[in-house]
This record gives sequence, structure tokens and C-alpha cells, in this order.
Amino acid sequence: MSYTHLCPEERYYIEIELKKGTSQNKIAEALERSQSNISREIKRNTGQRGYRHKQAEDFAQERHKNKPKEVKLTDEIKGIVNVRIEDDWSPEQIAGRLKQEGIISLHHETIYQHILADKKAGGELYKHLRHQNKTYRKRYGSAHNRTGIPNRVDIDERPEEVNNRKRIGDWEADTIIGKNHKGAIVTLDERVSKLRLAFPLAGKKAQQCIRRNYFNA
Repeated sequence: MSYTHLCPEERYYIEIELKKGTSQNKIAEALERSQSNISREIKRNTGQRGYRHKQAEDFAQERHKNKPKEVKLTDEIKGIVNVRIEDDWSPEQIAGRLKQEGIISLHHETIYQHILADKKAGGELYKHLRHQNKTYRKRYGSAHNRTGIPNRVDIDERPEEVNNRKRIGDWEADTIIGKNHKGAIVTLDERVSKLRLAFPLAGKKAQQCIRRNYFNA
């Protein structure tokens, strides 16, 4: 029999039967549980006033809350994540692309925590976040011009002074698609001042969203 956590109704039944003097074995049979499951439940969740179902439920929920979460960031995944962070991808974008590529289903908050841990260890991944611990959108980095945008400048070809954010006047553009893919907004971000401009679009097709990576102020 595979183990599943006891529900509140089962815990209420255990409390009532224990007060009646019913043996753990009989309780286990009635609930179609193993005797070891019932014994463990009673042992772990009994307080100074005995076993009480509400208290048992609270104890169980607290243990679940504090249980260490499964670590999904292997060294291989961390390597992929780090490269994309250094290419100025957002954690949301990275999580979405990893899932799209069938690599791993990872919550963006896990990536934020990875960046925070790297910062505490003396790393500099956090410097690639536009706003620390806040969601943001940036363009997906790509070595290929899949969008067919004319005169597009690849991210790898931009001047070093742009990468270092040493001058004002270098802009980045992105599109934000609305819920259920309805409506779209184009955003322009100045890399040094963090000034953001946003404009609604008539549609989200390529010809309606044509833009250059950088704009001169």
C-alpha cells in the first residue's frame, strides 16, 4: 500500500477512536491504513493534552512547510542558467525557455534564489538584473534572427560601451503580450537611466512590432 498523508477527517476519526479506547490496529483496519502509519501519526502529533485532530493537522502542515524542497538546480542546469543570466535574460525568460526546450520545468523564483546565493558567495550574476528581486521583461538573446526584423543588430555585435552601460542613449526594446495573447505593448528601456517608455500596439504581428535594438536619444 502506497503511503499518502492523512486527511483531517481521518485525524478526527483517530481522535474519537483513541478516546473510546480503540486499539491502533483496529483504527488502521477501519481507515485501510497500515498499523505503522497510524502509530507514526499518533507518535508525531500527540501533544501534552493527548492526540487532538486539529493540533495534529497543524503539526503536519508546519512540518510540510519547513520540509526542504527538492533541489532541481544541478551543476549542468546552473551552467545553462548562468550563461543566460550573463546574456541579460530575466529569470522568467530563462524558466520559460528551459520548459519550452524540454530541459526542465523550473519556477523563476528558484532562479532568483540561485542568483541571491551567488551574490552572497561573492558572485556578480545579480548585476545582470535590472531590478533586484522584481520581475521584469527583456528580449530573448539569440544568435539567429528568427523574427525577420530588418537591420537587426545581434546582441553579440553591440559595442562594449553598451555592455558596460557607460553612456546614456542606448535603448533596448521588447514586447509584452497580454493575457490569452490578446493585445500587446512595446517597451523601450534606456540601459543607464533605467527610463522605460511603453506604447500600446495595434497588434503583435512582426510588421506591427518592427523595432531596432538600440535607439539614439
